[in-house]
Amino acid sequence: MKIGFFQFSPFFGKPQKNLKIIEENIDNVGNIELLVFPELALTGYTFEDSEEAYSLSEEVGGELTGKLINIARKKDIKMAVGFLEREGKHLYNSSILLGKDGIIGVYRKVHLFREEKAVFKAGNTGFPVFDIGKAKVGLLVCFDWIFPEAARTLALKGADIILHSANLVLPFYQKAAVTRAIENKVFIVLANRTGSEERFGTRNVFTGRSEIVDPEGKIILEAGEEDEGIFAVDINPEEARNKNITELNNIFEDRKPELYENWG
Repeated sequence: MKIGFFQFSPFFGKPQKNLKIIEENIDNVGNIELLVFPELALTGYTFEDSEEAYSLSEEVGGELTGKLINIARKKDIKMAVGFLEREGKHLYNSSILLGKDGIIGVYRKVHLFREEKAVFKAGNTGFPVFDIGKAKVGLLVCFDWIFPEAARTLALKGADIILHSANLVLPFYQKAAVTRAIENKVFIVLANRTGSEERFGTRNVFTGRSEIVDPEGKIILEAGEEDEGIFAVDINPEEARNKNITELNNIFEDRKPELYENWG
């Protein structure tokens, strides 16, 4: 199964332009079955306030969604795309999973970072897992990474691959993703963005270095801080279904949840 990420710097507030960039890049690559895009890939990230974000948002199933589905249909590819979702008066920092036949599922970011708390509502989807045929996948968005429960929940639900859309500004996750992959024995596709945004006194500098990590914690594909384009690699999803660490240790069977403190 060929999976990959698209690392680039979206133009702020120009979803149609970003869609065109996505389409042109996908048109110029070979067969990829699954592709992950950064967080808020169509709109950019640094909003002045919730009103500005609302003006750029769209309900799932709207015009932007339809154009993404058309792109997916043309190349017979499944895509996880960071998406500014509107539902009524609420905004969500979401990831939408879609393919040639339409929308497969949506995940709304649970763990909001810094000023996001003034713009978005915390996600209410939980951590769903979707069967896409050759693999089961789960979605995360950026700051979800710092909470190990998020990735563990997806793994316990059967995810072979975690599709992680991000706009990382902290320097930690590219290393931490290795730990998340090892402790859950899953593939992780981190799609981060490049560039920077400076608006209304806020400057965000994004760290690039998107990567794919295998269930043994090996980084099997990595982009540089400023590299842009689609990067892909062949994997075998079945490698994520062996949860043994040694012949006598299994990361799920050896858990002792009855002894773990409930901090909820």
